[in-house]
Order: sequence, then C-alpha cells, then structure tokens
Amino acid sequence: MSLTNKNVVVTGGSRGLGLGLVEALVARGAGVTVVARRTDALEAVRARLGVATISADVTDETAANRILADVRPDIVVLNAGATPHMGRIDQLSWADFTVPWETDVKAGLYWMQAALNLPLKSGSRVVVGSSGAAVSGSPMSGGYAGAKRMLWIMANYANGVSKQKGLGIRFQAIVPMQVIGDTGVGDEAAKNYARATGVKPEEFLARFGAPMPPRDFGEKVVAILDDPKYADGFAFGLKGDTGVTILEGAAA
Repeated sequence: MSLTNKNVVVTGGSRGLGLGLVEALVARGAGVTVVARRTDALEAVRARLGVATISADVTDETAANRILADVRPDIVVLNAGATPHMGRIDQLSWADFTVPWETDVKAGLYWMQAALNLPLKSGSRVVVGSSGAAVSGSPMSGGYAGAKRMLWIMANYANGVSKQKGLGIRFQAIVPMQVIGDTGVGDEAAKNYARATGVKPEEFLARFGAPMPPRDFGEKVVAILDDPKYADGFAFGLKGDTGVTILEGAAA
C-alpha cells in the first residue's frame, strides 16, 4: 500500500529504532502520531519532523484504548519497550528478570486488545516489534528473549481472533536479527556482552556484519508496509546484510 496520507501510530517513536521508523514514514508522506513518555523527547521530534505527539505510558490500558479511539490509525507500530537489566541468570532478581514482561508484553497485550475490541477498521495493520533474541536467546538479558517471543506468539493469536471475528485486521511481527547500536537496548547489550567476552562494544557489534542503524531499520519496516510482496507475510527478519527475510508466511 502507498503510505502517503496513511495515519500511523508509533509507540516509542521518540528515540532509537522507533525514531528511525518515524523518519522513514514521514519521508513517505504518512501522517504520524508518536506515543512516548518523555515530553522533552516528544517536543524535539515534533519540532523537527512535524508529527503529532502524545505523552502516555504504553502500559496504561486506558491510554491504549483512548489513543486508538481518538486517532483511528490505519497502521499501528508497537515499538516501545524497556531496556532489560543485564546479567547472568544466576545474578538477576525476579524483579529485574521480568522487566521486559512488565513493559513490552503488558503493553503489547493492551494495544493488541484495544485494536481488536475497538476495533480498528478492516484493512488496518498492527506491527509488533520482536527481536532475534526470540529465535536464538539472549543469556545476559534475563526475560527479554522470552518476552520478545511471547509478543510474536501474541501477534499470531491476534490474527486468529481477527479472522474469527471477521475484522480484517492484520498483525505482523518484526524481528531484527542483530544487536543494533545507537539504541538503548542495543548499546546496553553490546556493552555487557563485549565485557563478558573481553572485546570492545564496536567489535561485538561488528560480529553481526553490516550495521543496521535506526533509519535503515525504519526503511526496511516501511518496505514491509509498502511492498505488496510482504502484505500477506506474518513474521519478518531484518538484517543489515540481507535486508528483509520472510520468517513466517500468512498467519493462521
């Protein structure tokens, strides 16, 4: 679909990967609403890119329902998430281990439920941010890998509900297959894994091949939204070297 004049909500769009996606969407003529907590970061992105902004906690169920009801987007991108506490499994408290579940998964549940129960109009798309950690694990980041796999599974569940209710809403999972620098999660992961393996963070990041900075990530997500060949796919792997790969075809 052409993204020109499409109404898009991006959670966590004021920094990191979310900001890279917002930049790419604006360049394609989409009307973007950025949802994040920090008002200073929101003001900066509004002033620079001319987007609409809403300050909200993405784990607030009422905010998810209110924002989708008010904005009525064609596309929702669930990108917001917490930076996990880093450490070996024998070192983390339960509170630290579950940070990604209390933020990423809780927010994902509320926003997917809001999309289904409002509901969004037929033909809408909900893009759910997952991670390559959902495929290969991430032993230094507590419950992060499991949380990102759960979001992937939840997106598939949501497709099933959409089909059962005849809503015509598609849920798709985005899976970056490398650690990405210049992002909160990526920089924290690179620092800790580099320390654990006795290398510099930039050396650790180089192991993934060609980098995928936030704007490049955004361009790849835009390609998934814009190119008809990706319209019926469910899960997509993103990598600097190989671009976009379909990990799973049409969902159940």
